Amino acid sequence: MTTVADNLTGRRWIAASLVTGGIIVILWELTSTSTMTERVIRDTVIYLIIPGTLGIAAGRHLGWRVDRRAIRNTIALSLFVLPFYLVGSTLPTIRQHYPIWYVTPELGAFIPHAVQLFILALATETYFRGLLCVGVREIGFKCVFISPIVYILIHRHSPPIEFLLSGPTDVLFGAVDYDANSILPSVVAHGCGLVLLDWLVLHDPILPPELVLRYLDWIPIPL
Repeated sequence: MTTVADNLTGRRWIAASLVTGGIIVILWELTSTSTMTERVIRDTVIYLIIPGTLGIAAGRHLGWRVDRRAIRNTIALSLFVLPFYLVGSTLPTIRQHYPIWYVTPELGAFIPHAVQLFILALATETYFRGLLCVGVREIGFKCVFISPIVYILIHRHSPPIEFLLSGPTDVLFGAVDYDANSILPSVVAHGCGLVLLDWLVLHDPILPPELVLRYLDWIPIPL
Protein backbone atom coordinates (compact mmCIF):
# COMPACT_ATOMS: atom_id res chain seq x y z
CA MET A 1 0.00 0.00 0.00
CA THR A 2 1.43 3.38 -1.06
CA THR A 3 1.76 5.97 1.71
CA VAL A 4 2.10 9.74 1.65
CA ALA A 5 5.77 9.35 2.50
CA ASP A 6 6.21 7.11 -0.55
CA ASN A 7 4.73 9.78 -2.82
CA LEU A 8 6.55 12.74 -1.25
CA THR A 9 10.13 11.90 -2.16
CA GLY A 10 12.81 13.76 -4.07
CA ARG A 11 11.50 16.60 -6.21
CA ARG A 12 7.92 15.98 -5.12
CA TRP A 13 8.86 16.67 -1.52
CA ILE A 14 10.76 19.83 -2.46
CA ALA A 15 7.81 21.04 -4.54
CA ALA A 16 5.36 20.24 -1.74
CA SER A 17 7.55 22.11 0.77
CA LEU A 18 7.79 25.22 -1.39
CA VAL A 19 4.10 25.26 -2.29
CA THR A 20 3.16 24.78 1.36
CA GLY A 21 5.63 27.50 2.30
CA GLY A 22 3.95 29.89 -0.13
CA ILE A 23 0.48 29.08 1.22
CA ILE A 24 1.71 29.66 4.76
CA VAL A 25 3.01 33.12 3.86
CA ILE A 26 -0.37 34.04 2.37
CA LEU A 27 -2.23 32.75 5.42
CA TRP A 28 0.08 34.67 7.75
CA GLU A 29 -0.34 37.89 5.79
CA LEU A 30 -4.14 37.54 5.65
CA THR A 31 -4.53 37.10 9.39
CA SER A 32 -3.94 39.59 12.17
CA THR A 33 -3.71 39.45 15.94
CA SER A 34 -4.12 42.00 18.72
CA THR A 35 -2.70 40.16 21.75
CA MET A 36 0.33 38.03 22.42
CA THR A 37 -1.82 34.96 23.11
CA GLU A 38 -3.59 35.39 19.77
CA ARG A 39 -0.21 35.72 18.04
CA VAL A 40 1.05 32.54 19.72
CA ILE A 41 -2.05 30.62 18.63
CA ARG A 42 -1.87 31.90 15.06
CA ASP A 43 1.85 31.24 14.63
CA THR A 44 1.60 27.83 16.28
CA VAL A 45 -1.08 26.77 13.81
CA ILE A 46 0.44 28.35 10.70
CA TYR A 47 4.18 28.06 11.33
CA LEU A 48 4.31 24.93 13.48
CA ILE A 49 1.34 22.60 13.03
CA ILE A 50 0.98 22.91 9.25
CA PRO A 51 4.68 22.28 8.43
CA GLY A 52 4.91 19.69 11.23
CA THR A 53 1.93 17.75 9.88
CA LEU A 54 3.40 17.79 6.39
CA GLY A 55 6.77 16.64 7.74
CA ILE A 56 5.25 13.79 9.75
CA ALA A 57 3.19 12.66 6.74
CA ALA A 58 6.30 12.66 4.57
CA GLY A 59 8.54 11.09 7.19
CA ARG A 60 10.70 14.21 7.49
CA HIS A 61 12.02 15.59 10.79
CA LEU A 62 12.28 19.24 9.61
CA GLY A 63 15.27 19.75 11.87
CA TRP A 64 13.57 18.53 15.03
CA ARG A 65 16.57 16.56 16.20
CA VAL A 66 19.37 16.93 18.73
CA ASP A 67 22.91 15.58 18.65
CA ARG A 68 26.37 16.78 19.62
CA ARG A 69 26.84 18.87 16.46
CA ALA A 70 23.47 20.55 17.02
CA ILE A 71 24.39 21.39 20.62
CA ARG A 72 27.79 22.70 19.56
CA ASN A 73 26.25 24.90 16.87
CA THR A 74 23.60 26.09 19.33
CA ILE A 75 26.23 27.32 21.77
CA ALA A 76 28.28 28.95 19.01
CA LEU A 77 25.33 30.74 17.40
CA SER A 78 23.92 31.93 20.73
CA LEU A 79 27.27 33.40 21.75
CA PHE A 80 27.70 35.04 18.36
CA VAL A 81 24.34 36.86 18.41
CA LEU A 82 24.53 37.83 22.10
CA PRO A 83 26.46 41.10 21.50
CA PHE A 84 23.92 42.16 18.86
CA TYR A 85 21.11 41.87 21.38
CA LEU A 86 23.13 43.64 24.08
CA VAL A 87 24.00 46.55 21.82
CA GLY A 88 20.58 46.58 20.16
CA SER A 89 18.83 46.91 23.50
CA THR A 90 20.46 50.33 23.99
CA LEU A 91 19.27 51.80 20.67
CA PRO A 92 16.36 54.28 20.92
CA THR A 93 14.37 52.79 18.01
CA ILE A 94 14.62 49.31 19.53
CA ARG A 95 13.63 50.52 22.99
CA GLN A 96 10.61 52.28 21.50
CA HIS A 97 9.50 49.14 19.63
CA TYR A 98 10.05 46.45 22.28
CA PRO A 99 8.49 44.75 24.11
CA ILE A 100 5.88 44.38 21.38
CA TRP A 101 3.34 43.17 23.95
CA TYR A 102 2.97 44.87 27.31
CA VAL A 103 4.76 43.16 30.18
CA THR A 104 6.34 44.21 33.46
CA PRO A 105 9.72 43.00 34.76
CA GLU A 106 8.17 41.23 37.75
CA LEU A 107 8.93 37.53 37.39
CA GLY A 108 5.31 36.53 37.87
CA ALA A 109 4.45 38.46 34.71
CA PHE A 110 7.68 38.10 32.76
CA ILE A 111 8.13 34.29 32.97
CA PRO A 112 4.82 33.49 31.20
CA HIS A 113 5.75 36.18 28.68
CA ALA A 114 9.13 34.52 28.12
CA VAL A 115 7.52 31.11 27.63
CA GLN A 116 5.28 32.52 24.93
CA LEU A 117 8.26 34.15 23.24
CA PHE A 118 9.98 30.76 23.09
CA ILE A 119 6.88 29.21 21.57
CA LEU A 120 6.89 31.93 18.93
CA ALA A 121 10.57 31.27 18.21
CA LEU A 122 9.96 27.53 17.93
CA ALA A 123 7.06 28.04 15.54
CA THR A 124 8.93 30.61 13.43
CA GLU A 125 12.06 28.49 13.15
CA THR A 126 10.07 25.35 12.30
CA TYR A 127 8.77 27.18 9.26
CA PHE A 128 11.74 29.26 8.12
CA ARG A 129 14.64 27.01 9.07
CA GLY A 130 12.75 23.70 9.29
CA LEU A 131 10.43 23.49 6.30
CA LEU A 132 12.32 25.88 4.01
CA CYS A 133 15.92 24.99 4.87
CA VAL A 134 16.79 21.82 6.77
CA GLY A 135 13.69 20.13 5.37
CA VAL A 136 14.96 20.52 1.81
CA ARG A 137 18.67 20.16 2.51
CA GLU A 138 19.02 17.59 -0.30
CA ILE A 139 19.20 20.50 -2.77
CA GLY A 140 22.44 21.56 -1.11
CA PHE A 141 23.65 24.68 0.67
CA LYS A 142 21.56 26.92 -1.57
CA CYS A 143 18.56 25.97 0.56
CA VAL A 144 19.66 28.62 3.08
CA PHE A 145 18.75 31.30 0.50
CA ILE A 146 15.13 30.20 0.02
CA SER A 147 13.53 32.07 2.92
CA PRO A 148 15.38 35.41 3.32
CA ILE A 149 13.00 37.40 1.11
CA VAL A 150 9.98 36.18 3.10
CA TYR A 151 11.83 36.76 6.38
CA ILE A 152 12.61 40.32 5.32
CA LEU A 153 8.97 40.81 4.32
CA ILE A 154 7.61 39.95 7.76
CA HIS A 155 10.09 42.38 9.34
CA ARG A 156 9.03 45.35 7.20
CA HIS A 157 7.37 47.04 10.18
CA SER A 158 10.36 46.50 12.47
CA PRO A 159 12.86 49.23 13.43
CA PRO A 160 15.14 50.10 10.46
CA ILE A 161 18.23 48.39 11.91
CA GLU A 162 16.29 45.18 12.57
CA PHE A 163 14.81 45.27 9.06
CA LEU A 164 18.30 45.80 7.60
CA LEU A 165 19.74 42.84 9.50
CA SER A 166 16.80 40.45 9.00
CA GLY A 167 18.06 39.10 5.66
CA PRO A 168 21.64 38.38 6.78
CA THR A 169 20.28 36.94 10.04
CA ASP A 170 18.05 34.55 8.12
CA VAL A 171 20.99 33.35 6.04
CA LEU A 172 23.21 32.97 9.11
CA PHE A 173 20.63 30.99 11.06
CA GLY A 174 19.91 28.85 8.01
CA ALA A 175 23.59 28.10 7.43
CA VAL A 176 24.16 27.07 11.05
CA ASP A 177 21.04 24.88 11.08
CA TYR A 178 21.99 23.38 7.72
CA ASP A 179 25.39 22.41 9.10
CA ALA A 180 23.77 20.87 12.18
CA ASN A 181 20.86 19.29 10.27
CA SER A 182 18.81 20.64 13.17
CA ILE A 183 16.82 23.78 13.99
CA LEU A 184 17.93 23.65 17.62
CA PRO A 185 20.60 26.37 17.12
CA SER A 186 18.19 28.91 15.65
CA VAL A 187 15.37 28.06 18.06
CA VAL A 188 17.58 28.61 21.10
CA ALA A 189 19.39 31.68 19.72
CA HIS A 190 16.14 33.26 18.56
CA GLY A 191 14.14 32.39 21.67
CA CYS A 192 16.83 33.46 24.13
CA GLY A 193 17.43 36.60 22.11
CA LEU A 194 13.77 37.63 22.21
CA VAL A 195 13.55 37.03 25.95
CA LEU A 196 16.84 38.81 26.65
CA LEU A 197 15.91 41.79 24.49
CA ASP A 198 12.57 42.34 26.22
CA TRP A 199 14.18 41.95 29.64
CA LEU A 200 16.94 44.45 28.84
CA VAL A 201 14.56 47.00 27.35
CA LEU A 202 12.46 46.89 30.50
CA HIS A 203 15.51 48.08 32.45
CA ASP A 204 18.04 50.88 32.12
CA PRO A 205 20.51 50.39 29.22
CA ILE A 206 23.55 48.33 30.14
CA LEU A 207 25.66 50.47 27.80
CA PRO A 208 25.57 54.28 27.52
CA PRO A 209 23.26 54.97 24.53
CA GLU A 210 25.19 58.09 23.55
CA LEU A 211 28.42 56.05 23.36
CA VAL A 212 26.79 53.32 21.25
CA LEU A 213 25.26 55.89 18.90
CA ARG A 214 28.61 57.63 18.54
CA TYR A 215 30.29 54.41 17.41
CA LEU A 216 27.42 53.56 15.05
CA ASP A 217 26.89 57.01 13.56
CA TRP A 218 28.28 55.76 10.22
CA ILE A 219 25.15 53.65 9.67
CA PRO A 220 22.87 55.73 7.36
CA ILE A 221 19.56 54.79 9.03
CA PRO A 222 17.76 55.92 12.19
CA LEU A 223 19.01 54.08 15.27
